[in-house]
Amino acid sequence: MGSVKSQATAARAARLSAPIGTEPSTVSGVVLLLPGGEAVSARKPSPLRTSGMRGMGRHLARAGRTEGLAAHLVHYRNRGWNGREADLSQDAHWAAEEVRRRYGDVPVCLAGVDMGARAALHASGHPAVNSVFALAPWLPEDDVAAAPEPVKQLHGRTVLIVHGTNDERTDPELSFRLAARAKKAHRDIARFEVHSDGHRLAQHRSEVFALAADFVLGTLFGHAFSRPVQDALAAPPPLGLRMPLAAGFGKSLDKARRK
Repeated sequence: MGSVKSQATAARAARLSAPIGTEPSTVSGVVLLLPGGEAVSARKPSPLRTSGMRGMGRHLARAGRTEGLAAHLVHYRNRGWNGREADLSQDAHWAAEEVRRRYGDVPVCLAGVDMGARAALHASGHPAVNSVFALAPWLPEDDVAAAPEPVKQLHGRTVLIVHGTNDERTDPELSFRLAARAKKAHRDIARFEVHSDGHRLAQHRSEVFALAADFVLGTLFGHAFSRPVQDALAAPPPLGLRMPLAAGFGKSLDKARRK
């Protein structure tokens, strides 16, 4: 299986999509969108997994158009994490390097869902990356025989994790434990819980998109974070790691901006 997977991976290359929305004439920041995957697979990535990330990309591109934000979807070589090879993490790292090649020294936010969120967390050590937005991250079950998920690479990055409390695909308690462990050494980490929502966060899609825009504009372009994000980043564990995402979050932001 290993040699077959290696041959399949070698035959394909990771790539970036065309800019989602309208690419600004001058790119001042980039968000890389990392879809989910599978634990073990040499198959080509599924187009179905990219649809939700494209929707977020369009929302972010609109929100950051005047700031020079470019949004790109990352197309992996294959859909599998594949154990120690961590293929999706490697592809996320490649994508950050490709941004630097294309656009120069601009800040990058890695925004991922499910296994793409794990890839974003792993690849955050790339020097171009200044922030990570991780939705419902897929993390391995606690295993005393395995090395814990790395967190050292998060140093100097601002990280926001969002997880539905009713997620039956990826355990929200594992993302809380990761955030708590990382928060001990890295201050700029927060986590929001979406109460009663599942893995796809479909019930609170508009709130999640609004939270993503607030975070991306803040980390890439220096906009002031909304009060809930400020409070989550400033609060000690566990408060800042179990921050509820309020219904109507985006609408409340719009009202505050119009005042």
